Amino acid sequence: MFPLAEENKHVAQLLLSTGTCPRCIFRFCGVDFHAPYKLPYKELLNELQKFLETEKDELILEVPNPPPKKIRLQELEDGIDGIDNLSQNGEGRVSIIEDGSIASKNSNLNVCNVCLGILQEFCEKEFIKKVCQKVEASGFEFTNLVFSVSFPPQLSVREHAAWLLVKQEMGKQSLSLGRNDIVQLKEAYKWITHPLISEELGVPIDGKSLFEVSVVFAHPETVEDCHFLRVICPDCFKPAKNKQSVFTRMAVMKALNKIKEEDFRKQFPCPPNSPKAVCTVLEIECAHGAVFVAGRYNKYSRNLPQTPWIIDGERKLESSVEELISDHLLAVFKAESFNFSSSGREDVDVRTLGNGRPFAIELVNPHRVHFTSQEIKELQQKINNSSNKIQVRDLQLVTREAIGHMKEGEEEKTKSYSALIWTNNAIQKKDIEFLNDIKDLKIDQKTPLRVLHRRPLAVRTRIIHSMESRYVDEHHFRLYLKTQAGTYIKEFVHGDFGRTKPNIGSLMNVTADIIELDVESVDVDWPPALDD
Repeated sequence: MFPLAEENKHVAQLLLSTGTCPRCIFRFCGVDFHAPYKLPYKELLNELQKFLETEKDELILEVPNPPPKKIRLQELEDGIDGIDNLSQNGEGRVSIIEDGSIASKNSNLNVCNVCLGILQEFCEKEFIKKVCQKVEASGFEFTNLVFSVSFPPQLSVREHAAWLLVKQEMGKQSLSLGRNDIVQLKEAYKWITHPLISEELGVPIDGKSLFEVSVVFAHPETVEDCHFLRVICPDCFKPAKNKQSVFTRMAVMKALNKIKEEDFRKQFPCPPNSPKAVCTVLEIECAHGAVFVAGRYNKYSRNLPQTPWIIDGERKLESSVEELISDHLLAVFKAESFNFSSSGREDVDVRTLGNGRPFAIELVNPHRVHFTSQEIKELQQKINNSSNKIQVRDLQLVTREAIGHMKEGEEEKTKSYSALIWTNNAIQKKDIEFLNDIKDLKIDQKTPLRVLHRRPLAVRTRIIHSMESRYVDEHHFRLYLKTQAGTYIKEFVHGDFGRTKPNIGSLMNVTADIIELDVESVDVDWPPALDD
């Protein structure tokens, strides 16, 4: 059943005569059910022409000012008959001029003057197949997808012009047409293309999918359509660092909402002129949202930084914890890049023992995303076999939201350390026993000199929850500490030239320094422990 009613005939005839395609005519007539848009273009055009055949006589009768007598009635009828063929042969154009007369011009009307071909050839199966071929060749693994399109901003200007034209005509019949009554171009495009893409690729379209197929359209021929808006509404077009042009869709829409109708009509033709060519496709891109892998790592080397150690462009050490883990993940997930984060960090000469330190890795644009738990275990084993400097446990896929558990309340968490300490004065066992009785000691730490180049200068209060000393010899003892996360342990031992108060040296009234430091535990209950 044809979707237009008798009351739509006049608007449909008007739009068709000025170069608008059938699907855009449906949009302006408020057709909001999907089926009519999905019909093949030629079939749509034929159906529309049949529907409008009875409109010819009505249109002749409605012309308010009859044409000059020298134009015979037959010529007028011939002009209207040309409407039927204008989209098929592209050789004739019939347009209604302001005085109500009908003029015939030679121009190509194959391309819609509103959508610039978007709802014409870019909805057909041939184009959708090209998009799907690009998707299949991209090498991405996916079980659903989201399909997004980017249209040239001048489409909004052309739609505005067509809306003003239709609104004016409907006003003559005491009818109204609001901007929101028009079916959005993107909506109509998705109604047509989504089923075709889904059928071709054999997967559903899902707005929440992490796999995105995007098509970007451009229309160089009409790129200047928007420029007059910047002159009239300059405050709507402000340069942005991440935008190549000020004529974004949002800026254009803002200006269109602001400009007065009479000012718009003076600057832009209503109806808009018919273009010579359809839009061009700038790019068809496939991208997968990031996936996240978490786990815990142990570091057994005292010569391995957590992240690449590069100073003034020069690498100081050949590897890092980050690289020893991420290189394997990048290869297996076929990702473009990664971002590494962890619950705190240890110095290059500090080991991380016990259950290890929680970490998470964001894998950007991965091509492979589906893994069994056994495959993840094998990946963990591969990482562990590749180096004796680190070991990974509890490796697992997690969500972006879950990573928040690693960071939330970070400073309220506790960490346990083991430090081998040297003193300048000879000590006996009894000289260190008092440390065992100190509980919840508050210390003030000014940003350490060794990290001042990368951290802001501040005084941070931290808590040493407990200490347990173990005598080694007259110049050495081992100290086990449980502290608030974020405590600088080395500075708590040697004092950092008085920048940490109190410190082990001041508490014992000696000069103290740290020989070795190990992280014994990071008390963050994430990620969940897995059975081996």
